[in-house]
Amino acid sequence: MSALRDIRVLELTDQFTPVGGRVLAELGAEVIVVEPPSGSAHRKRPPFVDDQPGADRSLRWWAGNVGKKSVTIDQRAEADRDVLAELIATADIVVAGSDRCDGIDYESFASRDAGLIWISVSAFGLGGIRSNQPATDLTMLAGGGPVWNCGYDDHSLPPIRGAGDQSVNIAGMYCAIAALVALAHRDQTGQGQLVDVSVNAACNVTSEQTTYHWLVNQDTCQRQTGRHAYPTPSSPVQVRCADGRYATTGVLPRQPADFARMQAWLDELGLTDELPESVFLELAASRAEPVDLALIGVDDETTAILSAARDAIRLIASRLPAKEFFLTSQRRGFPCGAVLAPNEAFDDEHTVARGFHVPVGHRELQRTITYPGVPYLFSATPAVPPTPPPLLGEHNDQLDELLKRQR
Repeated sequence: MSALRDIRVLELTDQFTPVGGRVLAELGAEVIVVEPPSGSAHRKRPPFVDDQPGADRSLRWWAGNVGKKSVTIDQRAEADRDVLAELIATADIVVAGSDRCDGIDYESFASRDAGLIWISVSAFGLGGIRSNQPATDLTMLAGGGPVWNCGYDDHSLPPIRGAGDQSVNIAGMYCAIAALVALAHRDQTGQGQLVDVSVNAACNVTSEQTTYHWLVNQDTCQRQTGRHAYPTPSSPVQVRCADGRYATTGVLPRQPADFARMQAWLDELGLTDELPESVFLELAASRAEPVDLALIGVDDETTAILSAARDAIRLIASRLPAKEFFLTSQRRGFPCGAVLAPNEAFDDEHTVARGFHVPVGHRELQRTITYPGVPYLFSATPAVPPTPPPLLGEHNDQLDELLKRQR
């Protein structure tokens, strides 16, 4: 039985709403996305399947709307607004963006339904001085902070914008979290509530330590290649492997047993003589206590040990292909990840083995598309595998039946 099996979510589709609705659908909620008669703007966004534009062919629409139902309602027409009001009365949760008409808001419905949960997801939040300003994914990421701490050690290079509408995904996750917390509150009190999700604020709090360090210490965190932005440089973690590809190696070893395993790996590969500093690995392996990373640059012996460990990782990586280095590192207890393109990660045998490939039939295309499944596995409340994203107005003929639901 899924976690949200008996929950209905009404999504008034907008710029930042799809991912939140999708997550709630994955958790078992019935999610009805309300679109204008011409369709959600997301349906018009490329890329399109087979590069052929169409209301039901946008891959962005597919990605954000699997598992949902679609009804078309013209919120600016009085008769349709009455239908929308009836539909809202059947919902546990309304997810709404900023593009809606007067009277379609929490205050208009909460007086009739104290248990209604309304999640507003907008660029700058409700009622703020910037609430009417336009927003794009880039301006959200730049103004909110994530662009600032993404990039390379070489600051002559510009910062990096994350691909894939990351602000939309960030907003969606905070929307889903807000909905789950509000549901837990309603379970205890019977009361619904309005939750105001500001995408700008959500992006800001996902900027790790950048805002915190400025507010507390007036320190500016610096971009570091593939690492956490921080006021002072940290040790590089990317290594180039024998096949020219890269792996990320994470934190350095600390426990004596870790250093012993690293020394044994060097020995097995016949590389010990190429790394005279390996004597420091032996020293660390013989210690009774872990190495304290805080003493790097303070204690000479600690600095030498950890420098030798980093050199050993680089040397081993230089002799192995990235995938082999990654798998062997994991088996030996060292954190590591091969740097893969998204399609490579999706088609990796581990991804396939855990059931992340889900075939979804598209009857309008007369073909089956392989979708990514849900990223989490729950034993007691299994998530719902993806079903086809709805065609435009696909469930209009079911509207009378949908309106019969009593919450």
